[in-house]
Amino acid sequence: MYRDETTETAEAAVTGAAETGMAVTGAAEVEAAARGTDLGHLLVSLQLTDSAFPSGFYTLSHGLEGFAQQGAVGPDSLAALLHDVLRHGVGPADATALALAHRAAAAGDWEAVAATDRRLYATKLGRETRQAATRTGRQLLDLAAEVFGAPGVVRHHREVTARRAPGTQAVAAGVVYAATGVPVRQAVAADLFAFCASFAGAALRLRLTDHRLAQRLLRQAAPVIEETTHEALTRGLDDLGATTFAVDVMSARHERAEARLFAS
Repeated sequence: MYRDETTETAEAAVTGAAETGMAVTGAAEVEAAARGTDLGHLLVSLQLTDSAFPSGFYTLSHGLEGFAQQGAVGPDSLAALLHDVLRHGVGPADATALALAHRAAAAGDWEAVAATDRRLYATKLGRETRQAATRTGRQLLDLAAEVFGAPGVVRHHREVTARRAPGTQAVAAGVVYAATGVPVRQAVAADLFAFCASFAGAALRLRLTDHRLAQRLLRQAAPVIEETTHEALTRGLDDLGATTFAVDVMSARHERAEARLFAS
């Protein structure tokens, strides 16, 4: 019969601590200590950015399908489009909001978290971009509250469920990363990579690339992710907002398309 040796080891450690007079922490404290390691932070980031994590990112093309429908992008221009969206859209808006929400949540300033959430939501000009941001954000919070169970995640989830905050994906991610102890710089970079991976996945499904070229696309995006991360960490709430007008136009057209593969 299978025996959980991890549990037995933990029980032995508790027994040993009791015998030597050491304080025995509860499960929550043990879990928090495990999350406090660099490796623990990396594992959280890998889990949240994995394509198998059901946040709903796989249903989004981030405007790419609109460009494809208009014949405005092809295999040779995919990288340029992705880099522009990172620098002028996701970076100044979502990545900046994530950094602000992360810092506010870590400091226990939940009013600032909600203010960032509302500001980011207001910058989403199109209906489908607003819906995409809140649908994936609420899904992330709902699942993270179950998986990680951190008080900060549960609190923001409650605020969003009560409609006191819109629940955008970037702010939700900032709260989850802060609650699990992932440093803000790593959190921003991880979420930007998740965006790029989702963009590349959409390009695959739209037949704008193949699997080998998709990996080249991701590698070419790495220095732009670093640049965008650095810029996001320097912005304040007043600087939050995208300037990707072509993406907004394509999104508006995509909303009225006769056939759509993606929700955005």
